[in-house]
Amino acid sequence: MNDGSMPENETSKPIDLASIVETLPYHRGVVGYLQTHEAELWKWFSSTAFLDEYAATTRLELLKSCYRFDHADHAELHALVDQVRDRLGISAHVTLYQSQNAVGMNASLCYVPREAHLVLEGPIRTTLSTEELRSIVAHELAHFLLWERQGGALLVADQMLSAMATHPRSEPSHFESARLFRLYLEVHCDRAALAVSPDPLVAISALIKVQTGLVDAHAESYLRQSDEIFGQTEVKTEGITHPESFIRARALRLWADSGHAAAPEISRMIEGPLDLGRLSLIGQERLTEMTRRVLLRFLEPAWLRTEALVAHARLFFPELNPEPPGGLETAAIKEELAGVADSVRNYLCYVLLDLATVEPRLEQAPLAAAVGLAEDLGIGDAFLAKAAEELDLSKRVLARLRRESAKIVTDAASAEASES
Repeated sequence: MNDGSMPENETSKPIDLASIVETLPYHRGVVGYLQTHEAELWKWFSSTAFLDEYAATTRLELLKSCYRFDHADHAELHALVDQVRDRLGISAHVTLYQSQNAVGMNASLCYVPREAHLVLEGPIRTTLSTEELRSIVAHELAHFLLWERQGGALLVADQMLSAMATHPRSEPSHFESARLFRLYLEVHCDRAALAVSPDPLVAISALIKVQTGLVDAHAESYLRQSDEIFGQTEVKTEGITHPESFIRARALRLWADSGHAAAPEISRMIEGPLDLGRLSLIGQERLTEMTRRVLLRFLEPAWLRTEALVAHARLFFPELNPEPPGGLETAAIKEELAGVADSVRNYLCYVLLDLATVEPRLEQAPLAAAVGLAEDLGIGDAFLAKAAEELDLSKRVLARLRRESAKIVTDAASAEASES
């Protein structure tokens, strides 16, 4: 390992540090959700008493389980870390450790307010080049940066989600929220490596060496391997705490090439489409809003706002006001539905099917209205398949409904208007 100094061509490049550490949309959404819906729990996890206890426990456990690198004995390592710290604009002191119980190579950041404790595991210093080690240090110190931002909001959210996910009465949405929070955090911190080495190949090479133990791993080769995977199938991570290495490598290249413009593609790799079987707390909110908009869109025509239909809609939302809100854009709902899993589209088909069958005095008119709306939303085929299955309708009846839905709706509206 050399003296750890920054290469000339890199120190001259400006660092958009604010962009690199800007909170990701998912993290902002989770913080807002927890502050709104779990205010008392948020207050406790933000309390000084909790943080003081956490800090004391962390320091003691590090002393028990690690060897601490004193500055006098390991000046070269401290110089490298201090340069990365300064590059990232961190003023806190960084204490360095080597884990005594490592089974492989890794690095981790143990956070204490205003203190950064960096733990190295395994032969990471002798396996990585200086530039690669610098990128690993940047990733870990980015955790510190994010924990310190906005009064520690991300730290509070992470601690809360971890507690909620492991509680005996936790729900799947708690676990999924905690999982996605950590996965986004890792790809976010990967991006910080670009502040000390703008070439993503350095960070990718370090990542692969740490994961495999190889001393001669080549980033270009691994990126081709990643491209081959994405060229064959739609991929989203199945990771629990970290995305798979091929996803992290691709995300690093996307960050380097496109900056914030890479966010939608990275979200597809981390979250995938909205799926009824794997909803986070944010996903539940999104599905709830989608359901509300579909209900309101269905009830826009005055002739469909019968007592029975409105009562059924209020089983979903007791305070629902079905009066026309000024024109809900069907195209916007359709665009959102294009990016969800089949489970969500099927769910909304059943929502429409329930609405279509709750008012018998209108006969097939609500069903025709549901067919028309489903067609407008791009889920017509799925809706008709569910209608055939649940209502035992023949192909002839389904064909007529599809063909004449607009006329049936118009006739029903005219009849209702003449009776008023």
